[in-house]
Amino acid sequence: MWLKPEEVLLKNALKLWVQERSNQYFVLQRRRGYGEEGGGGLAGLLVGTLDAVLDSTSKVAPFRILHQTPDSQVYWSIACGSSREEITEHWDWLEHNVMKTLSVFDSNEDITSFVQGKIRGLIAEEGKGSFVKEDDPEKFREGLMKFEKCFGLPEQEKLVTYYSCSYWKGRVPCQGWLYLSTNFLSFYSFLLGAEIKLTISWDEISKLEKTSNVILTESIHVCSRGEDHYFSMFLHISETFLLMEQLANYAVRRLFDKETFENDLVLHDPLQITKRGLESRAHSEQFSAFFRLPKEETLKEVHECFLWVPFSHYNTHGKMCISENYICFASQDGSLCSVIIPLREVTGVDKADPANRGVSISTKGKTAFRFTEVRDFEQLVAKLRMKCNATSSPQHIINTEVAASSASDSPKDFDAGPSKMGQRDNSKTVSTEALMTVYHPQDAENLDSKMLKEKMKEQSWNILFVERGHGVSMFRTKKTRDLVVRGIPEALRGELWLLFSGAVNDMASNPGYYTELVEKSLGTCTLATDEIERDLRRSLPEHPAFQSDTGISALRRVLTAYAYRNPQIGYCQAMNILTSVLLLYAKEEEAFWLLVAVCERMLPDYFNRRIIGALVDQAVFEELIRVHLPQLTDHMTDMTFFSSVSLSWFLTLFISVLPIESAVNVVDCFFYDGIKAILQLGLAVLEYNMEKLLTCKDDAEAVTVLNRFFDSVTNKDSPLPPAVQQGSNLSDAKSDHPKVDITDLIRESNEVCVLVGR
Repeated sequence: MWLKPEEVLLKNALKLWVQERSNQYFVLQRRRGYGEEGGGGLAGLLVGTLDAVLDSTSKVAPFRILHQTPDSQVYWSIACGSSREEITEHWDWLEHNVMKTLSVFDSNEDITSFVQGKIRGLIAEEGKGSFVKEDDPEKFREGLMKFEKCFGLPEQEKLVTYYSCSYWKGRVPCQGWLYLSTNFLSFYSFLLGAEIKLTISWDEISKLEKTSNVILTESIHVCSRGEDHYFSMFLHISETFLLMEQLANYAVRRLFDKETFENDLVLHDPLQITKRGLESRAHSEQFSAFFRLPKEETLKEVHECFLWVPFSHYNTHGKMCISENYICFASQDGSLCSVIIPLREVTGVDKADPANRGVSISTKGKTAFRFTEVRDFEQLVAKLRMKCNATSSPQHIINTEVAASSASDSPKDFDAGPSKMGQRDNSKTVSTEALMTVYHPQDAENLDSKMLKEKMKEQSWNILFVERGHGVSMFRTKKTRDLVVRGIPEALRGELWLLFSGAVNDMASNPGYYTELVEKSLGTCTLATDEIERDLRRSLPEHPAFQSDTGISALRRVLTAYAYRNPQIGYCQAMNILTSVLLLYAKEEEAFWLLVAVCERMLPDYFNRRIIGALVDQAVFEELIRVHLPQLTDHMTDMTFFSSVSLSWFLTLFISVLPIESAVNVVDCFFYDGIKAILQLGLAVLEYNMEKLLTCKDDAEAVTVLNRFFDSVTNKDSPLPPAVQQGSNLSDAKSDHPKVDITDLIRESNEVCVLVGR
């Protein structure tokens, strides 16, 4: 534990302590006789006797850390530990966070003053853990009074929490307190007679990131009004950054999406915003985003445990995450293994192997998942049994396959009432087939070389299903991702898009919902429906499916139903292109839920009037270009070129620029990896064309280079007929680029290894 700095004289103390580690500013010592064979001789025996006769309040911890400065005889005790692990953790923190910083001070007095202030701040930070949980409201009240006194902000300003840290003013760190409130980031320091006071509005922050350099091993960088601010030496920097990120995000939402913000009862009322609430909300958002679950899911419990992986015959270590309706697992040992178990699929929860604290979960798919080393496993089994009983209501026991077709087995149900617009007569009959199966049925008897490859792909997936399960609760591993990168087979594409996007869960939880929307929405006249009608014939016009009323009517129903469901988005250009591709491979209801997954979870805030989400990701893309392709950044005089040229890449997932037979492979990767797949592919495209782009004299020439490149991208394994393939219809003279296979391009993009999450 950290100790309030106290002066120590080493003249006599050296007989009682043994030095184990030291550097220029700190010394780690062990109590003589502790942990030594034979007790450390006579001196160790005497020390042990002395420690034994002291009462519990006077006993000395066996390890301690002292602060020293060169040429000084004065030492300061700053930490102690009851075990080597505890004291080593403190020592490592000092070396990682403090040592490099001390070199910037000019005098030993300044160094000692800074270390003492830092340690006192850490002690206060550790003590603050209780009042954050409202166990010690008196301390929080004390912090609140300091906050109000120092900054004089409006009375309604709500303090969320505060942290001890250092603020860098020039090359010198100033130890103080960082206050996070609903509308402001504030910092206060008073050391050696110098006062520093800083207040930044969250909506004025243009950049917020964790960063590091030679002096600052890890810090938080805040840029506001063109001025950079750096904060470091946090006890828990990740926790602090997460809260700062949330508060800044809420400030932006308040500005640009006021209606949604005001409908959020917690965020709209500052008095409801607490540190605990924000942390819980952030963890739930990360949980639902990672496992592609409905946004309403709230993370309830997290258990470290092991999951038995039967096809690999080993236990993988990770975390079991439990929400109202799902049990999920993600490995943390590098095996990239994850599992999603909807409670609607669970048939039994049992204790298994009590010696190893095991929990066995059986599902309708005849799969049993065995978790071991689960803390409080008996209580967990009881809780899960109660949850499963609670979710055994009719709407939850519907099988995924049944739900997928329940709304489409009786088209006559959807013909109630005449349409209000002539051109939409008889357009309420929901399509029960993916358009690709209608317009390009596979000929099982006449297999050419491409169809043979397609069948081999299908066989690879079938083997995977046998090994790792088939359906929503399948094991997802690196092998799954490798098969996705190769391109999902045409026959399995709609099913796997539904699975990897999480749309399968939305559809299973809302049987009959889409057909009700179709009934209510068709025939309505709004600005959105007018825009939809205008764009229907512009959606993949070269594809036979959208040269007929069958495809156009299905597209109209899906887009109109979504506009009715979500009037805040309504309809946005690019949604028609995306939905057209979804309808090619998914049944109509499935395409609707895929559109919901994309617009509301996977690409939030993309498809609205301001396209804020797309603009944010384009800013991320520009930053990635600066990091990974600095030559290109140096050559381009204006980085906004990348934003303008890549906007359609993000909004349509490259469908608008790539031939359809290649674009669907990109959509495969997007549904598995999310926006990361689009960012990585964008970087790979620019890197592939680097030499030509560096010779371009203006933006128009660069756009031409990229367009010719996209025209040259092919999918040599696509089984689609030549009449449909866009790449095969291009003459070689149209592009001076050599042909580039989409699978190779995607593989190259994965080598970029851009780790970007939403």
